[in-house]
Amino acid sequence: MSPGTDRRNLLKMLPGVDRVLEALRAHALSAPVSQALLTQSVRKVISGLREKILSENKTVGPEDLSMEAVMDRVHAEIQRRLSPMLRRVVNGTGVVVHTNLGRSLLSESAVQNLAAVGSRYSNLEFDLAAGVRGSRYAAVEEILCEISGGEAAMVVNNNAGAVLVCLETLARGKKVIVSRGELVEIGGAFRIPDVMAKSGAFLKEVGTTNRTHPHDYEGGIEDETGLLLKVHRSNYSVVGFTASVSLKNLVDLGRTYGIPVMEDLGSGTFIDFSKYGLEYEPTVQESVASGADVVTFSGDKLLGGPQAGIIVGKKAFLDRIKKNPLTRALRIDKLTLAALESTLRLYRDEACAVESIPTLRMILAPVKEIEKRAARLRRTLKSIGSTRLQVVLTDHSSRVGGGALPLLKIPSRCLGIRIEGMSINHVERFMREKAEIPVIGRIEDDLFILDPRTIQEEEIPIIKSAFCCLLERGG
Repeated sequence: MSPGTDRRNLLKMLPGVDRVLEALRAHALSAPVSQALLTQSVRKVISGLREKILSENKTVGPEDLSMEAVMDRVHAEIQRRLSPMLRRVVNGTGVVVHTNLGRSLLSESAVQNLAAVGSRYSNLEFDLAAGVRGSRYAAVEEILCEISGGEAAMVVNNNAGAVLVCLETLARGKKVIVSRGELVEIGGAFRIPDVMAKSGAFLKEVGTTNRTHPHDYEGGIEDETGLLLKVHRSNYSVVGFTASVSLKNLVDLGRTYGIPVMEDLGSGTFIDFSKYGLEYEPTVQESVASGADVVTFSGDKLLGGPQAGIIVGKKAFLDRIKKNPLTRALRIDKLTLAALESTLRLYRDEACAVESIPTLRMILAPVKEIEKRAARLRRTLKSIGSTRLQVVLTDHSSRVGGGALPLLKIPSRCLGIRIEGMSINHVERFMREKAEIPVIGRIEDDLFILDPRTIQEEEIPIIKSAFCCLLERGG
């Protein structure tokens, strides 16, 4: 029989949508399902089977086209649609601020405050003392100024939004001077020049990719110059024959010519990581103390809070930014404010912040602590009792992630896992696709690697359960 004839026979065996719907009505579903969802699910399954039949690499046989087999697929599709798309996962990658996995974990106090504010009414824009409408920025402005040293502060939905509204307010129709070595591209192909173009400001590049001097900025100043912008190279580093202009020197130049100075810190941190033996990262407090008029940074990276774009600096400039109509489009909601305020309060005591904020705790955890967790996880997996499951301890490096400290490799002690008679790709795919709570790891040296640095203590039983399921089902 020719391939074409074979395909035609399979297509004839494929039940129609109406027939499948009729069969489904005769069987009670485990949960209430609307007719629209039911019909869409059946159509998707039938369409998918038809595409497989017609494909060159045919993977459908007669047994897949029986009414029972088709209904099983429909039930699975319905269950998929009824389940939340945004799901909890176990991060075993060792990347602490993992953008694809939700960036920073919130502290316990932030989660509690978020739940309290989200499930009840709040004074979001109500001044309890005066009994009149208030500002939503009031929830975090005072504490942001307290921690950063800024005169004023506000928050928008992310740092790209913060940069956009600042540029649009301070330099629309004017030129903004930036070093060529700082024209960064952040995740999702968003680039500083593109954000600047949307703001209505005009980019003026100075210096070269690897070397920029004070005279480069000074030579670029003209009557149309509205802002001097310094951008922190959060997600890459230029090494070798390099030179850059410090923020303090840029501020001095700005004051000489009467031009405001802004710094986009990117990740942003209130903690000096060099005190803990890690690579130095400029702090928000240092940028404010250098005299920058406006400083912007993220809330969900090194800060360890919710997604937000934080703006601190001189009151005269912040007052102008707050009046920009764009702030309405970029404003944050009560849930973000609740989580952010609780996170910021922890920074009043650095030791408390390091202990309570998961992002900081994971980044700064000593390798001995990680080694103990790795040993516990190994013992737990070995307790499954399968001779097929091989688990070894291995040295690897964790990463901060989120575009922060790109050159920093944090020593870690990881688990390397393989299952006899099963490919590593199959193990990785099962843990990612079919585990009840997906376990995300990485493949290196023909091993499925799990880094305990980003695995929480209560997730160890979850990982064990996922491997038990894999060993029982085999995929």
